[in-house]
Amino acid sequence: MAIRITGVTIPQDKRIAIALTYIYGIGRKTALNILAELKIDPDKKTKDLSNNEENLLREFLRKNFKVEGDLKREILGNIKRLREIKCYRGTRHEKGLPSRGQRTKTNSRSVRGNIRKTLMSGKRNAPAPK
Repeated sequence: MAIRITGVTIPQDKRIAIALTYIYGIGRKTALNILAELKIDPDKKTKDLSNNEENLLREFLRKNFKVEGDLKREILGNIKRLREIKCYRGTRHEKGLPSRGQRTKTNSRSVRGNIRKTLMSGKRNAPAPK
């Protein structure tokens, strides 16, 4: 039977340390810390967890971590606040450009729509000669 934690179906045939990373907001390090605190073997497969261990995991995550929808909502709220106060990072988010100081002359093609200035090398068609 599939295990669902915070609305995410955890894969059965993976180690629990890896399977927990399928939850938004939990990475490898956090997953290992959680398992160490709950005294669950990280090499154990998800399908081999007992009901008691599953419930422990669910309760621990619910009480101690913001994951999935709550975390996404908080991040979107932070971005919305930055936009409303019209700070630099907020305006960069509005324009869809990198907000952490990366260069944009050559990189960030995916953000800018892959516009290349050289002849016939980008996604957009070259302007017709006049």
